[in-house]
This record gives sequence, C-alpha cells and structure tokens, in this order.
Amino acid sequence: ISEHGSVYTSDVVFGVLEKFRSCLVEMLLESKRVKIEGLGTFFTTLENQEGGAQKKEDFTVQKNLKALHIRFMPEGEQEMNISSREFIKKAEFVNVDTLTGGDSTSGSGSSDEDDGPTGGYTPNPGD
Repeated sequence: ISEHGSVYTSDVVFGVLEKFRSCLVEMLLESKRVKIEGLGTFFTTLENQEGGAQKKEDFTVQKNLKALHIRFMPEGEQEMNISSREFIKKAEFVNVDTLTGGDSTSGSGSSDEDDGPTGGYTPNPGD
C-alpha cells in the first residue's frame, strides 16, 4: 500500500494490518461475523466427518470434527474458500445445551439476527 501512492509508511500499514488480524481471530473464535464495510465479511464454518454421531452423547470434537474453516464473502460476490489449519487448534467448542440451559432440539430455531449462509457441506480447498 505504501508503495502505491499512499501517505502511510510500510510500518504504519503493517501495524494496522497486524492489529486487524489479531482482532479478527479473537472475534471469529467467539463465533462472531466480522464485516468490513465496502470489503466483505469474515465468518467460520464447521465440517463434520462423514456419518456423524448417532447421539449427541457420542459426539466429540476429536472424533467427529473434520475441519473448521475461516471464510470470506466479498461484498456483492459469492463465498470464497479461505481456511487456516491453526484456527482449529485455537478454537474452543462448547455444547449448545450448556449455553442455552436446555435441550438444543427444542425451540423455534429462529433468531432476530440473520447469520447468513453458515450451514451445509463446505469443501476443504486442500482436498
């Protein structure tokens, strides 16, 4: 950026991008979407092993989770695959029942906030 006519030096540009990166990872690990106005939205998706678990008691992250992806959807375009192997190592997985205080199969399943396209199979770009 600093070499393309910007008044900002390379150390300033690097500092801003480094701060952005650390904030982005923090927010994504909290399962939040991060929207950069005019650029796009970062979000996460999960990919489970084929077959899954028959009962929620049988599900474990180590056995059933195949991948955790960091995705980026450019503003006005379709999803693009952006993933990080390190991201899954830092993520903490929480049983939804512990968050809601009840059975995750009950309720309307709706929310006031639209999280967008986060479900379904997501191919691993490395495969």
